[in-house]
Amino acid sequence: MSFPITIATRESRLALWQAEHVQALLRARGHAVALLGMTTRGDQILDRSLSKVGGKGLFVKELETALEEGRADIAVHSLKDVPMELPPGFALACVMAREDPRDAWVSSAHASLADLPPGAVVGTSSLRRAVLLRALRPDVRIEPLRGNLDTRLRKLDEGQYAGLVLAAAGLKRLGLAGRIRHVFDTDEMLPAAGQGALGIEIRADRADLAQALAPLADAATSLAVAAERAVSRALGGSCSMPLAAHATLQAGRLRLRAAWGEPEGQAPLVTAEAAADVADEAAATALGEQVAAELRARGAH
Repeated sequence: MSFPITIATRESRLALWQAEHVQALLRARGHAVALLGMTTRGDQILDRSLSKVGGKGLFVKELETALEEGRADIAVHSLKDVPMELPPGFALACVMAREDPRDAWVSSAHASLADLPPGAVVGTSSLRRAVLLRALRPDVRIEPLRGNLDTRLRKLDEGQYAGLVLAAAGLKRLGLAGRIRHVFDTDEMLPAAGQGALGIEIRADRADLAQALAPLADAATSLAVAAERAVSRALGGSCSMPLAAHATLQAGRLRLRAAWGEPEGQAPLVTAEAAADVADEAAATALGEQVAAELRARGAH
């Protein structure tokens, strides 16, 4: 059964690409789909890091209000921006096939992080990326970087930074893969939980929407991100926590790796990994909780 659907979306170029991508898929299935563009608190506060002003949940709260008030039916999110615990009455109805989950090095003058001279300035506001960068290059300066993707690239081009670390998925989705000088292997820089995946949020009482969205879900990605998000949830689920978690599924076996670091880089990285045969999200979540327990046993908090 087809019916009208309104998508709540942030108005950045990447967020609109994501919403329009879902819009096209739903239209192909016979639904009439409109977009409701919105500006969130996360888009408005650009002079402080997210970890200091409420976390990545600032990107989704206004969209959830639109769902709650009936002005929109679904919200499309970068899954790494979605809090680990949704408010009562909301559900993550669909996790779509993942783009490249890795981090990318972007620079005008330097082909890789290794090519930077000591003291060079690298831009990122991700605590995860900061602790991983310090582990790779303790001699470079890491400076905050906020704003949408185009704003970040403009600041790089103006010479404010020697290089940036950005999600490869966003660059590829906007046709900016040519800006990538190097893609970090996951052994170099472990991604954030959910990185590269899109999640669709609905009100928990909208079974009709859950059914309509089911064909857009990707089973392998759903299992992987369930494990990744379980690690983050078990350790507090905050973007003020420098935590990485990445899972891959092969022949029914899920391998999950995670890393945690001190925000100021005063201690070595804590890492953990495990693998298990998984057939459902409950098993994937259990694997994530196992890895989180191992991180805690090794000093993560």
